[in-house]
Amino acid sequence: MWICPVKDAFGRVINYLRVSVTDRCNLHCVYCRPPGGVPLFAHERILSYEEIVEFVRVAVGYGIDKVRITGGEPLVRRNIVSLVERLAQVPGIADLCMTTNGTVLEQFAIPLAAAGLGRVNVSLDAVASERYAAITRGGDVTLVLAGIDAALEAGLKPVKLNCVVERSLDEPDAREVAAYGAGRGLEVRYIRRMNLSEGTFWVVHGGSGGNCAMCNRLRLTSDGRLRPCLFHDVEFNVRELGYEKALEAAVAAKPKCGSSSPENLMYQIGG
Repeated sequence: MWICPVKDAFGRVINYLRVSVTDRCNLHCVYCRPPGGVPLFAHERILSYEEIVEFVRVAVGYGIDKVRITGGEPLVRRNIVSLVERLAQVPGIADLCMTTNGTVLEQFAIPLAAAGLGRVNVSLDAVASERYAAITRGGDVTLVLAGIDAALEAGLKPVKLNCVVERSLDEPDAREVAAYGAGRGLEVRYIRRMNLSEGTFWVVHGGSGGNCAMCNRLRLTSDGRLRPCLFHDVEFNVRELGYEKALEAAVAAKPKCGSSSPENLMYQIGG
């Protein structure tokens, strides 16, 4: 096992693991899922909580100290609070966080905080009810806003907002999200729409995502594929290789910069 901290071939310290716990979601956002729906992974293909916790334990030994739980929508997976509780008990994790669409966060905020979750990022692409419903194909923004309030009250701070934009921060929806965030004292991160197949991506405004020179992350998909880069089709099956070999291979294969990923869709990889 390598000695912490672990660096890739380009000198970047790799300390951030994004863990997708499900490919399922209760929204159908226009930039993520086609209108006809998507084929979902069979239940037995999805990593168990035992597998996830053990993989994270091994990853911590390789220098991982930040873990983000993602999906799909992580809060739709049964007993998600129990996973958070088990991950929070893994020695060496300095930052345990989650990205959620917020639609059921109101009922989960207090249990998540009690289980040891530190903070949340909430996806919010529009504040106006009609616009939010159109973008998410039927979502109710009032549920998201209630979830944000509940997260703040539960102490899941800082709450950050993720806002997907078509091209710029000056779009009407983005301006309204900015105003809402300013009024609640919340940081907003703007993510320009990406295309995995074409390899089009930009640096996240207000964050570090998309900045290849600073990339410190690995991604574990819900079905156990460890990916060194979102925009690269190289991946390593942790069940087949074993956790240590998969981690070593992923760090060694991390490219200098993303290119494209025509063999995968975003919902299959995780947020």
